[in-house]
Amino acid sequence: MIRTPVRPDTVYPQTPPDVLLIGSGIMSATLGAMLKLLDPALRIELYEAADDYAQEASNGWNNAGTGHAGICELSYTPDRGADGEVDVAKAIEIFHQFESSKQFWATLVKAGVIEDPSGFIQPVPHISFVYGQDQVDFLRSRYEQMSRHHFFADMTYTEDRDEIRRWAPLLLEGRDPGEPIAATRMDAGTDVNFGALAGQAVRWLGRQPGCLATPGHRVEGLTRRGDGRWDVTIRSVSTGQRIVRHAGFVFIGAGGGSLPLLQKSGIPEAKGFGGFPVGGRWLICDRPDVVAQHRAKVYGMSPGSAPTMAVPHLDLRVIDGQEVLLFGPFGGWTTRFLHKTGRRTDLLRSVRPDNLLSLVRVGLGNLPLVRYLIQQGLQRMSSRIAELRHFYPDARPEDWRLLDAGIRVQAIKKEDGDAGIVHFGTEVVTDAHRTVSALLGASPGASVSTHIILQVVRQCFADRLATPDGRARMASIVPGFDEDLADPALADRQRELDRAAQAILRLI
Repeated sequence: MIRTPVRPDTVYPQTPPDVLLIGSGIMSATLGAMLKLLDPALRIELYEAADDYAQEASNGWNNAGTGHAGICELSYTPDRGADGEVDVAKAIEIFHQFESSKQFWATLVKAGVIEDPSGFIQPVPHISFVYGQDQVDFLRSRYEQMSRHHFFADMTYTEDRDEIRRWAPLLLEGRDPGEPIAATRMDAGTDVNFGALAGQAVRWLGRQPGCLATPGHRVEGLTRRGDGRWDVTIRSVSTGQRIVRHAGFVFIGAGGGSLPLLQKSGIPEAKGFGGFPVGGRWLICDRPDVVAQHRAKVYGMSPGSAPTMAVPHLDLRVIDGQEVLLFGPFGGWTTRFLHKTGRRTDLLRSVRPDNLLSLVRVGLGNLPLVRYLIQQGLQRMSSRIAELRHFYPDARPEDWRLLDAGIRVQAIKKEDGDAGIVHFGTEVVTDAHRTVSALLGASPGASVSTHIILQVVRQCFADRLATPDGRARMASIVPGFDEDLADPALADRQRELDRAAQAILRLI
């Protein structure tokens, strides 16, 4: 893995930036690369507090890396409609958004931003697996609804044990032969190392004319100037030197650190927001003989009060060239907002008069979730292995170890007059002047980062898209950006774009 050393002798450009990016994860990396491709004249600066890029939520060991496309994630299809059938609208939405990501990543490869796509993306089949008659009935209904849509026309469903054994042998080893089971599979799934992707994009950005990207610099303050621009106070972690950069637009893509910076901005749109941090852990196996038997990502059903991001899955991961199996994630109670650079006082420091009521209501209204996180944090290794054995009945404890993963800060806000709602997904907060945007939230954020960043570009850089030349340039960056590829009439167009992107990414 390429690391970027902290540079104590950073030379800051004399000309203030048009755009200042806070954080080096997949969101800032996506916005920076997209804007520079859209308008090469833009001056863009990126500052990262850690000693290297994409070390928090985007890092391969902290992120499930599934390439969420709605294919196997049962949490995106949890509800049955009035007719008793599973509602698949969310899965269709997520698939569509992931298509935009693949198109953009293919453009990054063509433009030389990414030199070798195999460094961040691999083809890995996506499987949904269930056990017990109720779950089997659910999955059958889900398949029937999904396979009618052209996005999922290639999905396969089976209750045949021999077929499932061919797909993923570990699922059947030691399983009760009388237990009802079922699975769906699509071969067009992916494994994505978002940290590797973000790191390559940020390093490319830092080499472009008029741009700067540097780790080891913590943003400490945001103040709006009289002319509408922003004074951004930044401290060098290695030297302690403080500088102030004047920027026309600021993007707060600092993961769990976004909420405190959003609050410091003082914009009215930040009022009422709070954060609910959720810790995570993985069970990891790197024994070659075990890994060789599981060449897929397998998702199951959520265990009751578990948050969306904690739906169990047994994944093949390729991280910096190393193949491993990950199972989890296991949740945990935490008061920190960042895994590596967070503080125990992060949650307390985020409390404001305008969000206190929301936070209290979250605590009272989500007691099952709070109990779940505390219970998860107190689990013994034997309990975690017992959960793994629902997927891999013959799992041996000595083959697995526990690894702390990243922290997700779920956004809490007032909505429709009701306070204290935990929002799963990603919340984009933009001020009325379109001069600052912040991202709050979690899964499936990384996978649909292109879709999310396109919202920011449409809102805050609308002038770049207002001309025929600007729209044509964006269409060359994300070919389907202005098309509803979920429309059955565009099924052939969707397949054409998907084949082109997959060929460039070397997935076919």
